[in-house]
Amino acid sequence: MTEQTLSFEAEVARLLDIVANALYSNREIFLRELISNASDACDRLRYEALTQPELVGRDSDFHVTLAFDAKARSLTISDNGIGMGREDLVGNLGTIARSGTAAYVDAIKGKEESADLTQIGQFGVGFYSAFMVAESVEVFSRRAGDSVGWRWSSDGKGSFTVAESEEAPARGTRIVLHLKKDAKEFVEADRLRNIVRTYSDHIAIPIRLETEANGEAAETLNQASALWTGRSRRSPTSSTRSSTTTSATASTSPGCACTSRPKVCWNTAACSTSPRASPSTSTIPSAGIA
Repeated sequence: MTEQTLSFEAEVARLLDIVANALYSNREIFLRELISNASDACDRLRYEALTQPELVGRDSDFHVTLAFDAKARSLTISDNGIGMGREDLVGNLGTIARSGTAAYVDAIKGKEESADLTQIGQFGVGFYSAFMVAESVEVFSRRAGDSVGWRWSSDGKGSFTVAESEEAPARGTRIVLHLKKDAKEFVEADRLRNIVRTYSDHIAIPIRLETEANGEAAETLNQASALWTGRSRRSPTSSTRSSTTTSATASTSPGCACTSRPKVCWNTAACSTSPRASPSTSTIPSAGIA
């Protein structure tokens, strides 16, 4: 299929304008939102694989990967979750109005320039926070079980393109942010480590950082993934926390599903408020994009 250019739905376009032009002091929350979406996509696939194990195959090591290119000023967030097909990309990222889009725009009406964007994930539109730091965004994705991959791209200024892509991952989603000139801090390893440990330490699956320094051995950043798998990610000389302390901290961590997202948190390994129950279709987002 040839590349198509489509217009954003009016409320999405309005939200993007607000996000791109608001005066913000903590724009690092974009990474919290994209990591949370990636984790949700893995949760969705884990759930669907209960009845369709072939969707996972041999790739059952669910994880989120961060990588950056300082020279190109790009940051990449990847996951091997459920992935998206063309209709998912078009619907979730552009043309179908979500109730959350309208609700968020209404919530900040009249104070757009000084809007508090930290709560954007509560309204299910966290993906768009990427435009706080990015001049343009590319999304490469392939839905589990599909043979065709897709590329979605936009500069957030009214329209987006979608086309088939051989660059899409075998399964899951890869988001590439082409950063603004004043967002160079987000291609620094230490800055990324700090953001993940501040906002996403409760995420149950590993969040890995790839750098030239560590080569092929990506560094796992979040503590909760060690509890989930039963393995410690930190060296004996590093400061560590007991599982009790970790759980108590995670339950109030910024961006935790149980405290700031409109769904039940079933992160039993890291969240003390989890109902410790299997996820249902009502608690798992359709494609891991919010």
